[in-house]
Amino acid sequence: MGADPVYRHRMAEKTIPLLTCAQISPVSDFYTALGFEVTYLQKAPYPYLVVERGDIELQFFGMKGFDPATSLGGCYVLTDDVDTRYEEFRSGLKGFYGRIPTRGIPRIGPLRDTSYGVRQFLMTDPGGNSIRVGQPIGDGPETPPAPRDAYDRALHTATLFADSKEDLPAAARVLDRVLARPDGKPTAGQLVRLLVLRADIAQRGGDPGTAAELLDRAAGTPLTDDQRGSLRDELRRMAELGELLRDGG
Repeated sequence: MGADPVYRHRMAEKTIPLLTCAQISPVSDFYTALGFEVTYLQKAPYPYLVVERGDIELQFFGMKGFDPATSLGGCYVLTDDVDTRYEEFRSGLKGFYGRIPTRGIPRIGPLRDTSYGVRQFLMTDPGGNSIRVGQPIGDGPETPPAPRDAYDRALHTATLFADSKEDLPAAARVLDRVLARPDGKPTAGQLVRLLVLRADIAQRGGDPGTAAELLDRAAGTPLTDDQRGSLRDELRRMAELGELLRDGG
């Protein structure tokens, strides 16, 4: 007996995020700058937009009176080359906006390894939607326990506050508390990570003076060649932040 013809011709499933925005045009411009193609644009009876880049497809609908700052929309994009995507997206945004937007809406955050097994960066588009772009790392998806060491635990917690929850004041409090410990003796690597993350948060929070002071302190921390190799993301972020501060970002 032959197979069910409906089963034989069934399409593979695909999930397409449907996201909200206040206006279609700024969202279209943002994703075009990232290398997406606008494959559908509708202005009436209501605004609707479809953008595609390779296998990634995102759809948006406009809503009058919608405040992007209150958006809870978002999606996760998995890639096998997150470092390349990061450089491409930063370059595209700088080419369109004349600078790399790192705070406010829209914005793109730093690239870093997470404690839950993904190397990722976060973007917020003009509609307020959070787009996470990541690449799995390590041997599996299991989430390791929070570090026992006080400095590593502070980095872990502050990173979750800053990136996953996007609560910059909470992240700053965690880092300020551990950096102010009178009996504290972090390793050089831990100190640089703490200072760069705190500088990142200060810059994103609109406090360039504090960011500059923290970067100077991090740059003055002696490091071995091996330590510099393990701190490649932090050293790259130092350079990015320095450029942003010089440009007035």
